[in-house]
Amino acid sequence: MSFAVTDACIRCKYTDCVSVCPVDCFYEGESMLVIHPDECIDCGVCEPECPAEAIVPDTADDAQRWIELNARLAVLWPNITDRRDPPADADAWKGVPDKLKFVPEAAA
Repeated sequence: MSFAVTDACIRCKYTDCVSVCPVDCFYEGESMLVIHPDECIDCGVCEPECPAEAIVPDTADDAQRWIELNARLAVLWPNITDRRDPPADADAWKGVPDKLKFVPEAAA
């Protein structure tokens, strides 16, 4: 069982979730974060920390799609273990739908 990051994170990339993760299972791409599902311990502390509500449990509708995407991208991107400032325009992107097109690696 694990949690996954959805496209709601894209271009927002808040890292509040990273700072509370006890197992450092977040990975960072240019425009979003992902959770490595094999490293996530399903503790759930990250979910309420996300200002963009971009983290879902594996029991959520359509979660399998996001878990598969997170698993694929986590092996390509570097691990992130500390909170960082979000992009300057993060709030403008918060709530914008269908942002997956902004992650080129997601198309593969």
